[in-house]
Amino acid sequence: MNATFAIIGSALALVAALVHLYIFFLESVLWTRPSTMKTFGVRDPRDAEVLRPMAFNQGFYNVFLALGTGVGLVLLGTGSSREGGIAIAMFALGSMVLAAVVLVASNPKMVRAALIQGAAPLLALVFLLLSLLT
Repeated sequence: MNATFAIIGSALALVAALVHLYIFFLESVLWTRPSTMKTFGVRDPRDAEVLRPMAFNQGFYNVFLALGTGVGLVLLGTGSSREGGIAIAMFALGSMVLAAVVLVASNPKMVRAALIQGAAPLLALVFLLLSLLT
């Protein structure tokens, strides 16, 4: 395993996990705040209330992806199960990337949001794969 690539990939994975924790916080805690509503394109507080259960649920998907990435990084970093850690992290990161692809495929105007959601996990995946192959 190439340690330099593993460190870069792990740092990017940590960034991806933090972004997804932030998204969780917006969707599950701050959903009805005007700034959050604006971020997600919700114009009316009544619409925000209707969408609240969906956003709450979606927020938890993001926190679970972040937790999966974190567990993978801990296992990878402690050396207790490098193979298992990298597998768990890569699964969670791949899910983040695929969620970003689904977002932009479902609404091409969401390219910026998809890049925010998907760039760090994609780069993390590339570097973690390189760490395994070199």
